[in-house]
Amino acid sequence: MIIIDNKPFTLLISEDQLQKRVAEIARQITLDYKGRTPLFIVILNGAFLFAADLFRKIDLECEISFIRLASYIGTSSTGKVALLMNLSDNIRDRHVIIVEDIVDTGKTLASFLPHLQLEKPASIRIASLLSKPSALREQVAIDYLGFAIENKFVIGYGLDYNGAYRNLPGIYQLSV
Repeated sequence: MIIIDNKPFTLLISEDQLQKRVAEIARQITLDYKGRTPLFIVILNGAFLFAADLFRKIDLECEISFIRLASYIGTSSTGKVALLMNLSDNIRDRHVIIVEDIVDTGKTLASFLPHLQLEKPASIRIASLLSKPSALREQVAIDYLGFAIENKFVIGYGLDYNGAYRNLPGIYQLSV
């Protein structure tokens, strides 16, 4: 257990469990995209560690790009999605894999996907490290999922609490 801001967090997913699951997802993506050159679009800031580990394990030619969306302040979703850094790559006729840290309510992806579809990619798939099925408010199909978790706040492995604690090697869950 760790204490942050007088809040107790317990280990939910260890570093070893994370690395094993990321390798499994990478193997599946490698099989699914054999003969193609997918473009990974990483949603910053939370997905950067997951994306880096995943990207290194992909065994095919691929590319990576980044966007920045925000919907959280502290431990709560604001309910609004802000585009803070736009996509610079042309995605027309490209096979796109969106890399997300967590699908919580689904509002972030539900608001972003229509904009992405206007650019006419060949396909769009979603790889998310985490999902909170009981919190889902928008229909979002996750093609490559790391772990389904309870609807509790989590930090570590790229996920933050007010911008900090992304560097924890495992994922910790708020215990209250």
